[in-house]
Amino acid sequence: MEEKLNDQEIARREKLQKLKELGVDPYGEAYERTDTSKTCREKAEGQTNESLEVNPIYVNVAGRIMFMRKMGKASFFNMQDKFGKVQVYISIDSVGEESYNVLKLTDIGDIVGVYGKLMFTRTGELTIKAEKYTFLTKSLRPLPEKFHGLVDIEERSRHRYVDLIMNEESKRTALLRPQIIRAIQRYCDSQGFVEVETSVLSPILGGASAKPFITHHNTLNKDFYLRIATELNLKRLIVGGLEKVYEIGRLFRNEGMDAKHNPEFTTIELYEAYGDLQSMRRLNEGLVRYCAEQVLGTTKINYQGLEIDLGQEFKWVSMAELVKEKTGLDFESDLSFEEAVAFAKSKGIKIEPHWTSNGYILNALFEEFCEADLIQPTFVHGHPIEISPLTKKSKDPRFVERFELYINGTEFSNAYSELNDPIDQKERFIAQLKAKELGDDEANELDEDFLEALEYGMAPTGGIGMGIDRFIMLLTNQANIREVILFPCMKDQK
Repeated sequence: MEEKLNDQEIARREKLQKLKELGVDPYGEAYERTDTSKTCREKAEGQTNESLEVNPIYVNVAGRIMFMRKMGKASFFNMQDKFGKVQVYISIDSVGEESYNVLKLTDIGDIVGVYGKLMFTRTGELTIKAEKYTFLTKSLRPLPEKFHGLVDIEERSRHRYVDLIMNEESKRTALLRPQIIRAIQRYCDSQGFVEVETSVLSPILGGASAKPFITHHNTLNKDFYLRIATELNLKRLIVGGLEKVYEIGRLFRNEGMDAKHNPEFTTIELYEAYGDLQSMRRLNEGLVRYCAEQVLGTTKINYQGLEIDLGQEFKWVSMAELVKEKTGLDFESDLSFEEAVAFAKSKGIKIEPHWTSNGYILNALFEEFCEADLIQPTFVHGHPIEISPLTKKSKDPRFVERFELYINGTEFSNAYSELNDPIDQKERFIAQLKAKELGDDEANELDEDFLEALEYGMAPTGGIGMGIDRFIMLLTNQANIREVILFPCMKDQK
């Protein structure tokens, strides 16, 4: 099928041919730049046109043309690189007729190199007076004058390359993401943890409650899951004596997409031998605070119009306390299952077939009535045992030693005093299998090898998992997870 081009695209292809006729490669060679828009600004700091006349400062930059004003024998254009924009003044007298003819075939969006000296215009704008002009790449598609993707997240996510060209905020977020991840690594390293890598393909579904992606290995003629968590392999390393380990990696969950969920996402999971829930609490709070200070320079952040204080001590409250406060129902009392079900139904909660005890009801009421109000950093602890198959029991065996960190109504972290009793763990796995039979397709499978590892003995251990994408959303003030993932999963354009 023949490609249908608009007038601008036709004109650009004609200029492409004219460049070739002039002997210019429209998709040129490597360019040795010595400067960027940032170093130009730094070198010009404190200078005047008079001082630059006496001691000229020469620079060699490259970038994409974002604005151009051609004026006969002299022209101005703005060039954009990774660090921002810088203005260029170019005249036929300074670069010669041959180069200026190449400039005449240049469009907004083309990539060029410029060598010249710094100056200031009459309005005080820093400018490079070009002495050499090098054409590097022809853009066959015009940049949108007012990119509608600036407000349409679907279009911006689908055409991220255009979004990064046109949208400074998108570029800022993309560059802040690795800074935040490096800060996480520095903090964990400073606490004596070792970063490791574990396999993405897993023969067993475990480590979390989630629907998996399934793939097939031809040589082994066997199905594997793309991992839904790194937990079980990291615990094997604790058994092996590595003592303090963490992994930053991709997880895959075959579930829905919304402002807080993408099927492919990044987490950090961390495990500490001889630790517990309280050591994880201290570590999680310290990590969040450290990253904010390192990357933003403050622990008081504005997130979607709300001031979040990451510098104050994070609140510590049980799930049962929160539900009692919101609904009046006390799950720490001798509440019967029938009473809990009747109450939940009266509140519009749908009762699932595999909900066979109070813990499921408690969790459903918490999600419905409590989560959204947890604005300032809050550790919610005391989760029901039914939804925590890998966690140590608390003194009240109905609950476990687990917390989740909530900020602005969103879960950021999940931490346990890890279950290290192989007999108890096997019973929990069996309970998960029964839940799967009753229709819970997110229930864990029985991992015989992990049970064997526990039988060799795992020290009392604290563990935590934190969603890195959501954390980056918080620190970059983004309301949608697709803003912090360069290439999120997208529905078909058609």
